[in-house]
Amino acid sequence: MKHCGTQELETERLVLRRLSIDDSEMMYNNWANDRQVTQYLRWNAHRSWGETAETLNEWEKHYDDPAFYQWGITDKHTKVLFGTISLFPAPALKMGWHLNTERLGPAWEVGYALGRKWWNKGYATEALCTVRDYWFDTVGADWLAAVHANENIASSAVLQKAGFVYDHDVTDRKFDGTPVPCRAYHLLKEEL
Repeated sequence: MKHCGTQELETERLVLRRLSIDDSEMMYNNWANDRQVTQYLRWNAHRSWGETAETLNEWEKHYDDPAFYQWGITDKHTKVLFGTISLFPAPALKMGWHLNTERLGPAWEVGYALGRKWWNKGYATEALCTVRDYWFDTVGADWLAAVHANENIASSAVLQKAGFVYDHDVTDRKFDGTPVPCRAYHLLKEEL
């Protein structure tokens, strides 16, 4: 595995790109302030665009790190930013896998969030498949993990469309420590 960082990726309809503090207003307005969007995420809805700006400022500091993967999801034609997708180490997911993680290496997890206006249009699956292919083809990883809250049926469908396979139940935690019953999925490069 050779980490390559957050490189710009394109699909037929999307551009996945680095985010900057200049994206604060669009991120806040399009999804970060929406409790319905964040109800199943580890983080809670932002209370102000200033909170969103702080998050983006932190992310910007890490883009030089080749092991940092955080993309903004934008409409290729309108340039509107309407979501994020990221890859991150998942040390909390060390146990319970029905695969040989010693051979495959540490767990890296994918996470994503889209504004409600863009739900049910295939954007999450399109972005996920692009990041999945980048992870396997460019970074050279052997596997990828994903977790969703049990109640988040839509995320289950997105993962399955991208080839992920249910592996086991797990209790994940929000950033504030709240436990969340979840389902863990895996995807092996060799199964694509």
